[in-house]
Amino acid sequence: MLALTNVTALDLCLACVGVYLLKQVFNKKNPPYPPGPPGWPLIGNVLDMPHIKAWLTFTEWGKQYGDISHIKVLGQHIIVLNSVKAAMDMLDNKGTIYSDRPVLPVGGELIGYKNVMPLLPYGDRLRRYRKNFHSVIGTRATVAIYSQVEEVETHRFLKRVLAKPDQLQAHVRHTTGAVILRISHGYEVKENDDPFVDLADRVMNEWSLATAPGAFMADVVPFLVKVPEWFPGAGFKRLAREWHDDLEELIFAPYKFVVDQMAAGTAPESFTSNLLRDGSLSAEDEHSVKWSAATLYAGAFDTTVSTINGFFLAMTLFPDVQKKAQAEIDAVIGPDRLPSFAEQDSLPYIEALVKEALRWHSVIPTGFPHCVSEDDIHDGYYIPKGSMVVTNIWFMLNDPERYANPSQFNPERFLGKEPETDPRTICFGFGRRICPGIHLAEASVWLSAAMSLAVFDILKAVENGIEITPEVDPLSGTISHPKPFKCSIEPRSSRAIALIEQDANY
Repeated sequence: MLALTNVTALDLCLACVGVYLLKQVFNKKNPPYPPGPPGWPLIGNVLDMPHIKAWLTFTEWGKQYGDISHIKVLGQHIIVLNSVKAAMDMLDNKGTIYSDRPVLPVGGELIGYKNVMPLLPYGDRLRRYRKNFHSVIGTRATVAIYSQVEEVETHRFLKRVLAKPDQLQAHVRHTTGAVILRISHGYEVKENDDPFVDLADRVMNEWSLATAPGAFMADVVPFLVKVPEWFPGAGFKRLAREWHDDLEELIFAPYKFVVDQMAAGTAPESFTSNLLRDGSLSAEDEHSVKWSAATLYAGAFDTTVSTINGFFLAMTLFPDVQKKAQAEIDAVIGPDRLPSFAEQDSLPYIEALVKEALRWHSVIPTGFPHCVSEDDIHDGYYIPKGSMVVTNIWFMLNDPERYANPSQFNPERFLGKEPETDPRTICFGFGRRICPGIHLAEASVWLSAAMSLAVFDILKAVENGIEITPEVDPLSGTISHPKPFKCSIEPRSSRAIALIEQDANY
């Protein structure tokens, strides 16, 4: 009887404690998640996650739910930021906890993109990569060291366009690859069908598809990566294996080229050769050199291609802007030589035009996702640890409250006493993960624009007597390219032809 009484008393005590704890839990007012589309039991917002042009869906969420919206996909919290203020408040001002990257089971783990700088976890390896980048392209002064490379290759671009103007997009890719490979690995590309340029083109297309929001169901249901390749619906594993092989070749083939040239004593100065000359490298150092060099090459390649193609599309659609830019070049440079980097500060309209090119066509419309390393409460909302934070950069660059008539290509918005927001503070990302290649990207786009407008008129194509107006329709992907378009490119004068046909050598 005594034992029974003791047990009953213990039970009552435990019950009282349990009731007290439950009351504490329920009485505590936990902050809510940010607002967002309502989900379904178990699967959450799987059906709401966009797979094509995610930035348009995110924009609609912003209109409905505000600057910060939230969905949950099979347990993964996703926070979407639709304003510059929200992005800066969280990613810049709270950079210590908003600078990690989410794990992508397919793109990151199976394919191997986890080793490229944009997807590296926040930590020592990332800092080592960024230090390598800063030493080569971290400032305007360091980028200027490669000005001759850029000017010679851009001059060769003019020659290719003059010879075959209907192959503009191919010329842009070839020239961009030539510039970046020369800087990253000291490699001079072949005139036609260069294997490294073709490889980078293929890998960057694969990267853009594999890392886009919602690219693979296995990225939100990670256990799917463990199913065998033959299993129904597991075709993504075969694709991942093929893309992994392409990535490995992109990493190791150019690196081996530099190592072989250094052994022969014929290696020109480059990002890779400079780092290898530091002496005996540890395995970690060698890994950093390989992957940071490949990141420099691959990252700068596709983004620059996209922006330059966007520039040519804009010139086709906005002839008045083109005429103003050409008038400035004619007045400052004259007809007897091509523009060079020495004239950057003397051509303010061209500088504004480059800013507008970066704004008008958003190259990375949803940025690279950040990951929250610890719980946070922001503006009264609960942001749990592990949340993926996506920035809708496309909308930030097309926000009518920030940019008047955002669909119009108007460089003058960045001139005068009250210029609009500099897009470079948005389009290259936020916080401690901001793109380290800002100065190289700007230099490449500036020189392409200035030299092309000096000698070419860029017009709408005419077929069967009908003028063709290109469509502004950016393609889906982590890196968004303009939809392929036709235009007519004609030399401005016989003097322009003579300038193009001059020798272009190092």
